[in-house]
Order: sequence, then C-alpha cells, then structure tokens
Amino acid sequence: MAWIDTYRGAVHRWEVDNVDHFTVAYYFERFEDATAALLHALGLDPGSLAATGRACVTLDCHVRYLRELRMGDILHIRSGVISADADSLLVGHEVIDSGDGTLCTTVVQRMALAAMDSRAPLPLAHAQREAAASLLVEWTGSAPAEANIDATGADGFLETARDAIKPRELDPTGVAGFAAYIHRFSAANGHVLAAFGVTPDYLKTERRGFSTFEFNLRFGDPLRAGDLVRVQSALVHVGNSSMRILHRMTKVGASRPAATLEQAGVHLDMVARRPTPLPDELRGRAKGLLVAGDQKASDRRGHGAGTGA
Repeated sequence: MAWIDTYRGAVHRWEVDNVDHFTVAYYFERFEDATAALLHALGLDPGSLAATGRACVTLDCHVRYLRELRMGDILHIRSGVISADADSLLVGHEVIDSGDGTLCTTVVQRMALAAMDSRAPLPLAHAQREAAASLLVEWTGSAPAEANIDATGADGFLETARDAIKPRELDPTGVAGFAAYIHRFSAANGHVLAAFGVTPDYLKTERRGFSTFEFNLRFGDPLRAGDLVRVQSALVHVGNSSMRILHRMTKVGASRPAATLEQAGVHLDMVARRPTPLPDELRGRAKGLLVAGDQKASDRRGHGAGTGA
C-alpha cells in the first residue's frame, strides 16, 4: 500500500451551505489540492510538464459522499494510484474525518496526459507509468460508472444557470478549475428542485434540504476566463426520497458539452439529518418532469441513501 497524505485542513464557516454541511464545490477545491500533491509526487505536476508543452488533465470523476462534514470539522485526504497504462491514469482519494478517523468520501479520478494547447491525448511514457506503479494502492471503493443517460437531447431539459467564467476560477494551467463547474451545477440544482415545488421557501419552512450522495462528473473541452456558459438540467429519476439529476454545461456557441454531471441525492429532514419521503404532491409534479425513458434505466442501476454534501 502506498497511500500518501495529500491534504489536511478544516471546514470553514463560509464553506457551509443551506443544508448546514460542507458545500460540494469546496470538496472539489480539496480534491484539486489533493490531485496537485499526488501529481507532484509522480512528476506529472504543471511545473514538471510545462517545458514539454503537456499537462495531466482530468477526464472524469466518480464521487461517493458517505458521511457529511460540518462547520469546524477537521479532515485529511490520502491519495494513491489505482491503475496506470499508456492511455490513462486512474487515481483514488479518500476523505477522512481527522477527528474520529471515519471515511467520509471516496473519489475515483481518471486522468490522461494531453498537449497543453490542443488538449490532444498523449501516451504516458514508460518512466511515468513506473512512477505511478510505485504509488499503487488496493482500492476497495466504488468504480466510475459508465455513462448511460443521453446528455445531448433537448426534451425535458430546463435552463438552470448562465454566466461567465471568471479569471479567479482558473487552475495553474489556465483553464477552469473543478470548483468553477460545481458551483454552477449546485446553483442549477436549486432551479431544478424549484420547478416541482422544492423552493427555497419550502426548504426553510419545512426544515428540509437536498443532500447529495453521488456524483458522476465528465469533462469535455476546457473553459477559460471570459467564456460564456449555460447549464441545462433534467430530472432522470424520482424515488421515495431520492432524486437523480443530469446537468450539462455548454460554452455558448459550442455544440458539445464542456462538462456533464449526473447527481444523486435525497430529500433530507434537517432536524433528524436523515432522508425523508417527498410529499405526494411534490413527487407527482417531479415525475411529470422526468426525461422520458430514463426512470427505468435509473431504477435498474439502483440508488443509495447517503447523507453527503
């Protein structure tokens, strides 16, 4: 086992959302820090690759939120390599509550070497694969899911976010960092919920929230400062307390998504901190918004009932 410590810190007051726990976009800031530390250990960090005109880029992430973190909690991340071949590098991160040692979140992240300008994929050299092999870990968490929902359709998608990428949101390679995507998807989520009655007023009055337990995030062409982006979202599963939402982010004027996020979560009782059934009226309205054909596919795959961010 070759786990390495890649992040240590705390949940700050300004990083807590309206559900009173760690906001998912700030999880992704921590994942970005952990990734930077792991790549540095492998010699694949931006500083090491800059002179060669290459970068190690993330293709997709699968995240499972197992237990919530709240304001003031301390945490650390340990990271390692799950597998490496010429085409890609699969890495894993475990987010651990440093106060009691509980595993709170797992991340499987697929990365690849690419040309800095064109983002064209490049093979990992033998020496780079050997470096990755020195940090191999035994991964017991879940693996990334295959895409099984069409993110290119038009029917059933709602307009949920629109703005521009800010210079402060760029990573060291000059493209939008993880949090830039997740902040917008989180805002989009609120618009989807409101479309069937789970409005901010309902959440406050009824002491309810939406708690995410799984992300499947996929990246397309990179975004840069000044790019105008829009998010469109659709409900693809509605259960007793659970919901699954598909978000797609597109650069205005582009034809293919810059990123897609399949997000699963539950209707949360804020007092008991447990999933609670959607009221029948709201569930009925939500099912009326489902993208046709996707409910059965989601049912076959199943869903959890975690209490992540």
